[in-house]
Amino acid sequence: MSVYYTLCFLAATAITIAFVNQYIMKIQTTIAITFGALIISILMLVLGKTTWPELQQHAVTTLETVDFGEFLLQGILGFLLFAGGLGINLPAMKSQKWEIFVLVIFGVIISTAVVATGLWLLAYAASIPLPFIYCLLFGALISPTDPIAVLAIVKKLGAPEQIAIQIEGESLFNDGIGLVIFLTIFAVAFSGTEATFGSVLTLFTHEAIGGIIFGGLLGLMAHLMISATDDGSMELLMTLCIPTAGFALANVLGVSGALAMVVAGIMIGNWTRYTGFSEQSEKYLDQFWHLLDEFLNALLFLLIGLAMLLVEFHWQAWVLVLGAIPLVLAGRFISVALPYTGFRRFRSYNKYSIRILTWGGLRGGLSLAMALSIPVGVKLGADGQIELRDVILMMTYAIVLFSIIVQGMTITPMINKAKAAEKAGFPID
Repeated sequence: MSVYYTLCFLAATAITIAFVNQYIMKIQTTIAITFGALIISILMLVLGKTTWPELQQHAVTTLETVDFGEFLLQGILGFLLFAGGLGINLPAMKSQKWEIFVLVIFGVIISTAVVATGLWLLAYAASIPLPFIYCLLFGALISPTDPIAVLAIVKKLGAPEQIAIQIEGESLFNDGIGLVIFLTIFAVAFSGTEATFGSVLTLFTHEAIGGIIFGGLLGLMAHLMISATDDGSMELLMTLCIPTAGFALANVLGVSGALAMVVAGIMIGNWTRYTGFSEQSEKYLDQFWHLLDEFLNALLFLLIGLAMLLVEFHWQAWVLVLGAIPLVLAGRFISVALPYTGFRRFRSYNKYSIRILTWGGLRGGLSLAMALSIPVGVKLGADGQIELRDVILMMTYAIVLFSIIVQGMTITPMINKAKAAEKAGFPID
């Protein structure tokens, strides 16, 4: 089956689950799709081990036609982040710029260090030899909150504006710094590259700063072209060029396409929306991108649930899998609570801010894509039978499922308490 046909059938499956969810589970759509795909994966695994052995292999072969990492990182990520940037309220984000900056830069670094140290100690206690460099690699790929998962779940719950802006802004930008850290550790771990301050600074400047500058130029070009026409259809088609050709060009240039899409989306959503679009296209801009965003999110979260079929499970690594979930939550809490110690010296915050930012720091497809990029052939254990890639993929998949299903389904009461506290006139700690 071709990749196109596979994606067509997967998209139809995701939409069917979303339709059924309206009448049965009635939970948040992306959670329902992930949960439904997980059930499908488990059924295929059970049937593959019992009465229908060819089913599991056929499902795996079909899924492998869609390269998950490339499909996300080189494909639909641009659309999803551009759509997220369109919905950002720039004046509100400016009021939280220092909080977002600190959480993006220092939050990821703190979380990476905490998770890596905790995982190394856990592996040592479990008698599983896991070099510290690989612990750092896992900490780097799991620490950034996933903008797609966060925007798809948390934003729709109507959190207080101060909290919503922080968690949305952080999730949209922290994948850039997280990716730089991951790529640096990846180079040290697998290519023997020496990590120096100069090399890290060069990589960060080229990838992150270059992406922001490129996104600004892309947004400016799109603004000028959209402003030069009154054809509503042409204006909407021009916005499509940003996450397609613009995202592809960013990747060719070696700059962060993710950051470029966020910057361009913010510019189009906060500038061109009001001065460049005709009345007709302004009316349909949000509807068009909301529909496209919903469709691609449905497909992505279905693939996340089905990714269970691609994970090779090792019973020896289950202690790391079970320990990784509270470990990552602890790393997230510390990376949020420490900056808030300084934030409170200058501003008051909702008393539920730290709890919501911790529990709402969801992980998703980006972490899985980075985990899938780890090369095959690195062996662990005294007998050399455990693949490093399998162990990291097991931990990543467990955390992604836990964050989307458990955290995503249980964060609503916390947000409702925060809204009630703000409405009652008690918004601060």
